[in-house]
Amino acid sequence: MFRQASIYRRLSAQHKPAIRKLRTSAALRHAEVLVQGPRSMHRRVKDRISSIEAERGVSPFLIDTYNRQHNYLRISLTERCNLRCFYCMPSEGIELSPPEHLLSDDEIIRLATLFVQSGVTKIRLTGGEPTVRKGIVEIVGRLNELRQYGLQSIGMTTNGIALHRKLPALIENGLTHLNISLDTLDPFKFEIMTRRMGHDAVLRSLRTALASPELQSVKLNAVVVKGLNDHEAVDFVEMTKESRLSVRFIEFMPFTGNKWDKAKMVPSSELLARIQTRYPELRKGSDELNDTARSYIIPGHLGSFGFISSMSDHFCGSCNRLRLTADGQIKVCLFDAKEISLRDQMRSGASDDALLSTVGLAVKGKKEKHAGMEDIDVVTNRPMILIGGVHRPAPARSLQRSPRFRSLPMLPAVPVPPKAVRCFRTSSDSDTASPAPRLTHVDDSGRASMVDVGQKEPTRRTATASGRIVIPKIAYQLVTGGRVEDDTHQSPTDAEAASFRKAQEKARSKGDVLTVAQLAGIMGCKRTAELIPLCHPLQLSHIAVTLHPEIDCTRTVSDAPREAVADFAEDTRSDIGLGQSSEGLIYSIVCRATVSCEGKTGVEMEALTAVSVGLLTVWDMLKAVAGKEMIIQDILVEQKAGGRNGSFVRSPP
Repeated sequence: MFRQASIYRRLSAQHKPAIRKLRTSAALRHAEVLVQGPRSMHRRVKDRISSIEAERGVSPFLIDTYNRQHNYLRISLTERCNLRCFYCMPSEGIELSPPEHLLSDDEIIRLATLFVQSGVTKIRLTGGEPTVRKGIVEIVGRLNELRQYGLQSIGMTTNGIALHRKLPALIENGLTHLNISLDTLDPFKFEIMTRRMGHDAVLRSLRTALASPELQSVKLNAVVVKGLNDHEAVDFVEMTKESRLSVRFIEFMPFTGNKWDKAKMVPSSELLARIQTRYPELRKGSDELNDTARSYIIPGHLGSFGFISSMSDHFCGSCNRLRLTADGQIKVCLFDAKEISLRDQMRSGASDDALLSTVGLAVKGKKEKHAGMEDIDVVTNRPMILIGGVHRPAPARSLQRSPRFRSLPMLPAVPVPPKAVRCFRTSSDSDTASPAPRLTHVDDSGRASMVDVGQKEPTRRTATASGRIVIPKIAYQLVTGGRVEDDTHQSPTDAEAASFRKAQEKARSKGDVLTVAQLAGIMGCKRTAELIPLCHPLQLSHIAVTLHPEIDCTRTVSDAPREAVADFAEDTRSDIGLGQSSEGLIYSIVCRATVSCEGKTGVEMEALTAVSVGLLTVWDMLKAVAGKEMIIQDILVEQKAGGRNGSFVRSPP
């Protein structure tokens, strides 16, 4: 007893609280080391204190009211990203936080150290896209020094675009776990979903990761959207046959601005049933404690696959995650809008104890589970790309304010050269008398010439265009999911129903017609200048493309050759027994596009291109069952606003 008391008195005040939490025998062992001679005293004290902290487990500040221990911290390094995935970023774009609002490297390390000393054993770096953060290799190296305090793993979630060259250095500095996001194996569909090229770069990064034995795990994350990429599930699973890859299918989740729709979500149970049809021998794998994914393995496959069912089968009861946003907010749940700023406290001089108390306050406020999928807050919560901070819709003018583009728009930021050219203009009823009309894109000798608008002042410009594709009844039913019955409302025969299902499966093999056409229209709009030689590339601030089916008993198939009209009328009598169309009914899909920008010339061509590409995509999607019957018609500019010639509104027919 006296020996113990003597040793305890010789300890410094800062070591006594840690010693008190150990049993007598353990405390004695630690204390004896601490009071040894001066040689390497600082290092021994530091190592022993780290050992004490590890024995203590998770700090009470990281345990919520439901006794969940939070030993996993996700740190967002940046709000920036080099992709524009539609489910992650709002269509109107997001406005980035000023650089001074983001955490510095030192602030990140300070907070990470505080969390690790309080019991966090796993850190994952996220974004935005973490690889676009300057100094990420050095940040990983500094985090690796926290292993002395109990950190066991450093992971990163990335889109893989800029990863493969940095990966060896990241691994050397301590990276142990890697998740790569890839939603499709189709390069064209990748460009539709991400609004950027780079499919090959992602696959190259994946191959580099799988060839790196130092990585303890490599996972591939795929967000599944019905009608877009859900039919690729089996192809993803096949990737696990010859590589130690874990493929994880993530349910489409609602976030601010991503236009989440329950109808677009594929429940994990449904996806599992599809995979099990191909691999009936699959069996349930063992899940780690607190793992978000339900894992499955297929005998003979080196890897595995699983499901992150945040919507249909949440895992809130075992959640051990906390999030630190790029601007220094602590977020205890991905779907909870509440946040508390640690950045502001640090910059006002708060001590580590004060910061830890704030963390504890946030953790104690964590709910037992997040709201149901239809009740999740997508108004005040952040969009997925930010994971923190109040969402601030980017004003239209923000694209023109600075050559560095402080806002992060959905559309490509194309530098505007001093001279701009256009190949389309409209005039309004208010035009005054002017010289005889002439083509604006030919010179006096009749050769093609660019229009110089360099002297014009930028103004707000918008344009709306529309068009339609007339389709036979069977195609209309395939698009809308209508019942298989003739116009007398008689039930179809088994042969008719089977034929319809076969046609339906063939037509939908490429995905949901209207969704794919909408995305194609947006992409076509952004590439107008590449398709039309004399069009100038504009910095578009907004694109809205809609497609909706329509039945009209008054419309005629106009502006088409007589032979085509006759063929259409004949072919709408279904070849698979669906019955003849009611006399006078015209089935069609109407596409409408509205485009905006702040520039020196109008956006009519962009709107027309969006409509044209959207309708052409519908034709391509339905050609398997209605290729020779469809007619594209009535593509026109409905209205435009802005510019020297003022507004224009087309009168209804």
